[in-house]
Amino acid sequence: MSQDIHAFVVPSCELLGLGEPTHQEPAFGWVRNELFARLVDRGFRSIALETDRVAALAVDDYVREGVGTLDTAMAEGFSHGFGAHETNRRLVAWMREFNRNRPPADRLSFHGFDIPTENYSAPSPRRYLEHARDYVRPDRGPGTATGLGAGSDTGLDIAGPAGEDERWSRAEAVLDPVQSPGATAEAGRLRCIADDLSVRLHARAPESIGATSPAEWHRARTWLTAGIGLLRYHAQSAVRGLTPSDRLSGLIGLRDTLMAQNLLDIRDLEARRGPTLVFSHNQHLRRSPSGWAQGELDCGWNSAGRIVGALLGERYAFVAGSLGRSEAIGLGEPASGTHEAFLQRRGTAWELTGAVLPAGGRTRTDTEPRQGYFPLDREVLDGAAALLHIGDGAAVAPAEAAPSA
Repeated sequence: MSQDIHAFVVPSCELLGLGEPTHQEPAFGWVRNELFARLVDRGFRSIALETDRVAALAVDDYVREGVGTLDTAMAEGFSHGFGAHETNRRLVAWMREFNRNRPPADRLSFHGFDIPTENYSAPSPRRYLEHARDYVRPDRGPGTATGLGAGSDTGLDIAGPAGEDERWSRAEAVLDPVQSPGATAEAGRLRCIADDLSVRLHARAPESIGATSPAEWHRARTWLTAGIGLLRYHAQSAVRGLTPSDRLSGLIGLRDTLMAQNLLDIRDLEARRGPTLVFSHNQHLRRSPSGWAQGELDCGWNSAGRIVGALLGERYAFVAGSLGRSEAIGLGEPASGTHEAFLQRRGTAWELTGAVLPAGGRTRTDTEPRQGYFPLDREVLDGAAALLHIGDGAAVAPAEAAPSA
């Protein structure tokens, strides 16, 4: 059984994507924890998960500086319900213990790279823009040299055009373009304010950083980036006249585009400290085009992995995840002749292999939408560096596949 991930990662890799075919099988989280611990021994100093980037700042504060408690970090630092996963709790606790007696430059950091949306809702951009506005204050220093002094801070009323938060966050605002506020005059005003704030944030960087720190400046930019992303997402939600497939493709594609921008920003922040492991669904990390079809829906988009892969080249590597059977999601033994059945014959709990499948295999068809499982196919392996196959989720014991403190 091969468990040496280093055999599949070239030395030039700076961003290593580890994919899972479903979020609901905990074995992938346990294996991720084990592989991350090994990568840390080889110089990796950060991990990015498929969770809200702004919320994840609370987790990073905890693992790096011990701010708050583990319970608070798990409750406030994850979106999509991922804070309830024991695999994530074990990871965060281990990272905190690893960092406890190390100098700041050598500590592990935690990032989210997702946008602050849920499946059927997206919040108001108000508080994200207000956070950036409150950071870029005239009393940071004399902004007059840039032409952006105190007198130009008038007109930054965000609460007024934003209105009630509920008008943005209700499900109808995303599901029905007619009820979306994303194309209103108020949304246009907020986008102008956000653009102005971005200019001010950079123009006043010397004074702001001098009054706070580089870390606080980057934190403010993270909040502002999230707010701008939400305005774009709501604008996409407001587009009319699209087929259901094109509408969903646009929203998913925009999410992945914003994910890619976050990953590139994270790599810029971590460039001098070491490579980053990113863990997410295969559909977000694959280097080939992503797609999803169900009923009358037939969606396609560029994944975050395809985007960053095009921009980073060999500095990005993708390991695709595959699953044989799973009690957790009610997935049975793969049928003979499927790609998963070929991998299953190896008889191991989990294994890393080359991203190659034998000729004549077929895609499994015994999955259900509720499982969130995307069966293995040749397209997902296009451009992949390796394949992680878990034969039986129940066979991956937490005691075996979790780093020790």
